[in-house]
Amino acid sequence: LSPSAAVNLRPGAEQKVVFITARVHPGETPSSFVCQGIIDFLVSQHPIAKVLRDHLVFKIAPMLNPDGVYLGNYRCSLMGFDLNRHWANPSPWAHPTLHGVKQLIIEMYNNPKINLEFYIDIHAHSTMMNGFMYGNIFEDEERFQRQAVFPKLLCQNAEDFSYSSTSFNRDAVKAGTGRRFLGGLLNDTSYCYTLEVSFYSYILGGPNSAVPYTEEAYMKLGRNVARTFLDYYRLNSLVERPLAPTPKTR
Repeated sequence: LSPSAAVNLRPGAEQKVVFITARVHPGETPSSFVCQGIIDFLVSQHPIAKVLRDHLVFKIAPMLNPDGVYLGNYRCSLMGFDLNRHWANPSPWAHPTLHGVKQLIIEMYNNPKINLEFYIDIHAHSTMMNGFMYGNIFEDEERFQRQAVFPKLLCQNAEDFSYSSTSFNRDAVKAGTGRRFLGGLLNDTSYCYTLEVSFYSYILGGPNSAVPYTEEAYMKLGRNVARTFLDYYRLNSLVERPLAPTPKTR
């Protein structure tokens, strides 16, 4: 891909940034497979991936809690912190990964040539089925409605994603999470979500038709998350279509 072809790399162009993080809770291994699906798709030669790279900048931190993962912790870091409760004031000593990512996000937010449009934090859920999202509640009704667009589009693209399980809240317990903190920090053109996926199964058809998740199914959800940005930004017309085979004459 030549830099001159990319809309977001042209001199003076405003960069539209999608920031994705995962594995802040070490035991939530499915989040890594979903994130891997996103990364593999975005760096592929798929026609949709090429269009997305041309028009968007993806910043991905695939593992926010590497020490906790190494130690086999379920929720905490080496120092015993639930990092997803310390976004408001992360310490460079006690929460270094969180501090670094937050500083990068703030730098981008303060850069007039960068528009940070999405923040998605990937988790896994121990009791719910399917993939679903948590979003924020805003006093501005229009902003609240606009926030619902992306999960609705994702629901159309991913058979295992449930919009009915997606919810928007202002739970005080979640105030220190990335989704809640950044939702209050960023401007009204930014959308912050927690993407959850079940440890177990997704439901197809009816309540008794649970399909167990596999590594490939998690990665497929990641691919579908990436593809949904094509619909959200209405870039479908830019995707190269394979040439139809020439009909054979008798």
